[in-house]
Amino acid sequence: MITNTELENKGDLYPSKIVSFTQEVNSFDFHSDNSVILRVSVLRDSLLRFRYTTKGYFSNDFSYAIDKGQSHGYNSLELIESEDHYEIKTSKVSCIIQKETMKITLFDLDGNCILKDEQGFHWEENYHFGGNIVKMSKFSEDGESFYGLGDKASHFNLKGKRVENWATDQYAFHKDQEPLYKVVPFYIGLQNNKAYGVFFDNTFKTFFDFCAERRNIASFWADGGEMNYYFIYGPQMEDVVTTYTHLTGKPELPPLWALGYHQCKWSYYPESKVKEVTSKFRELQIPCDAIYLDIDYMDGFRCFTWNNDYFPDPKKMVAELAEDGFKTVVIIDPGIKIDKEYSVYAEGIANDYFCKRADGPYMKGKVWPGECNFPDYTNPEVREWWAGLFKELISDIGVKGVWNDMNEPAVMDVPGKTFPMDVRHNYDGNPCSHRKAHNIYGTQMARATYEGVKRFSYPKRPFIITRSAYSGAQRYTSSWTGDNVASWEHLWIANIQMQRMSISGMGFTGSDIGGFAEQPSGELYARWIQLGVFHPFCRTHSSGHHGNQEPWSFDEEVINITRKFVELRYQLLPYLYTMFWEYINDGAPLLKPLVYFDQEDPQTHYRTDEFIFGNQILVCPILEPNAIGRRMYLPKGNWYNYWTEEVVAGKKEFWVGTDYDQIPIFIKEGAIIPKYPVQQYVGELEFEEITLDVYFKLGKEKSMLYEDAQDGYDYSKGRFSLSTFNLRGKENELIIQQHIEGKFETNYKKFKIVLHGLPFEIAKIQFDNDETSLESAQFDGKNTLFIHKDFTELHIVGK
Repeated sequence: MITNTELENKGDLYPSKIVSFTQEVNSFDFHSDNSVILRVSVLRDSLLRFRYTTKGYFSNDFSYAIDKGQSHGYNSLELIESEDHYEIKTSKVSCIIQKETMKITLFDLDGNCILKDEQGFHWEENYHFGGNIVKMSKFSEDGESFYGLGDKASHFNLKGKRVENWATDQYAFHKDQEPLYKVVPFYIGLQNNKAYGVFFDNTFKTFFDFCAERRNIASFWADGGEMNYYFIYGPQMEDVVTTYTHLTGKPELPPLWALGYHQCKWSYYPESKVKEVTSKFRELQIPCDAIYLDIDYMDGFRCFTWNNDYFPDPKKMVAELAEDGFKTVVIIDPGIKIDKEYSVYAEGIANDYFCKRADGPYMKGKVWPGECNFPDYTNPEVREWWAGLFKELISDIGVKGVWNDMNEPAVMDVPGKTFPMDVRHNYDGNPCSHRKAHNIYGTQMARATYEGVKRFSYPKRPFIITRSAYSGAQRYTSSWTGDNVASWEHLWIANIQMQRMSISGMGFTGSDIGGFAEQPSGELYARWIQLGVFHPFCRTHSSGHHGNQEPWSFDEEVINITRKFVELRYQLLPYLYTMFWEYINDGAPLLKPLVYFDQEDPQTHYRTDEFIFGNQILVCPILEPNAIGRRMYLPKGNWYNYWTEEVVAGKKEFWVGTDYDQIPIFIKEGAIIPKYPVQQYVGELEFEEITLDVYFKLGKEKSMLYEDAQDGYDYSKGRFSLSTFNLRGKENELIIQQHIEGKFETNYKKFKIVLHGLPFEIAKIQFDNDETSLESAQFDGKNTLFIHKDFTELHIVGK
């Protein structure tokens, strides 16, 4: 994109010298003598925004991505003018702006260059559509790595790649295919063990080139709109990711059942088939919390309707499923069938809620119902109407979640598979064409859906899932990676996509376990389940036309493996729920790639397979058929093999053998992992105790356990329980201290303490400074004891 289009008349244009500047509190405007204005806004000491205009004034400042509820602030800010440059300085970074060229260089306070303009900002006039193609190029040092950008089917490290951001219905996509369903124009650079981030908040089609076209040059550009980007300095990747996630927003806690196992297919119908599937899960004792209904539950694919032949009494069916622990989730697409007898269509027409072409008629496109019109979700009045349509589904019938599909938006049988570019959108009072609104259409649909489901689910929490999304969509919805394929390559892709989405702010994501298109072998399905239970969203889904893909569609061995790993997920629900609590409070990613865990170790920079689930469980999937083990890399620290309890020192690559019913799982030394008893669905059992798996460490380690009512909003009023466990291991003693915050009282009264790797025989136990007999602690003589859950300090002393 550094070269110009064939139709250009002027070529690339550049800012000329700066002739004046103005300051307003934390914002600086630099004016060039060819009407370019650069506005630099300091939001935090390590968060700067750069915004350019070429017309001498700025258009209305509006973004769907930025969370306006987030507060910002900085410790220090000063502007220093020199003969040839300006310097904006905070307590974390220094920004140098050259007077002659308006080029920018960012330094840390030790004078190390973090990011430097090459050509810097430049633009090309767009004679076909009007406006500008806006461009930015930066220098990149040898050895620099690049991560992020959300839903990309490429190697985790994007060095040497060029990617495109244009939300696209990409059925059965393949490795390195561009573009895909989601648009997250945010990347993380890592050079000299220092991390920074760039968020290019532009909803037009955008491109990123990470040294693919020219060595040592990273560039990004857009087909229209402004050059408007945020710079985030770490220097730790953790700081970059959490700052970006704060900037674009965090979700509320999902209901705990949403973290269970879900089953889906295109399509389960009629009602007898739905009941057959759910009954089989209970018969086989494979835990499951949700059953999904795809488009065939509707009357002629009309949204918000039911096919009475297939589902004669949906309210009764949903209630009966709920009695057996199943929450019903239904699909809703954006295409509204053109049918004057259809009430949703009639309301949309009567109120002028559908998208229009530039010269006036409604946008018409073919989707599942046939010819459809499409709501303009960028209009707040339309979002309010759409939210109200969920009353019957949620309040009356009892559906618990909604699944938004086809919202890229996808249109069949047309070039580009989406709306024509002349379609007009309200854009919350900033009227524009589809060129600008395309990438946020799916997010605004999910937002309207979220508002409706939340309204009618209250006082319970809503559950939404979307296929298409733009940065910030995580405030409203979870997501999945779209129409993948039952192949070993796609198992590899799914592993990378989940890690990438986690560090791109969208933590609550999963893939279609087993693959949507084509038929997995039993082995592939088993390996996918073994990975999928460690992804935040866990759902089997398939297109159905190739055959069945329920766990019992394969042999007995696959059924047993599925049960084993789904049971493990249900045991780990308190651990996973605690991960979510950290995500919504601190912006911490749920899955942590190895480079995030230890960016100073160069061996982590190109790892794709291994990841940290939460803070203390390392997972390494098996990604090839017929494997009896694999080579893998353990990062810094000491790790317990989950299956053998062997302690292995990190910072090395080694061979680990695994059986068919295992994958390599390692627990961080010193971790305290909370576990629930196995249940068939969330809320099935009243627990008498929960287990704490304690992994001995000679030294210190911190762990946490977050609990609340598992649904509802009392947690926001302080009715939660947050236990912080501080472990300290000595040669002949283990000390665990617990600090409890919050007003929530759990139903269980005891912890079952399971000790792993204890290097001594237990002689005595002290509980809050009082010695307790081994008999009263129900010590089994080996590694298990029971104590009251509200302990403050536990001492386990050796002989």
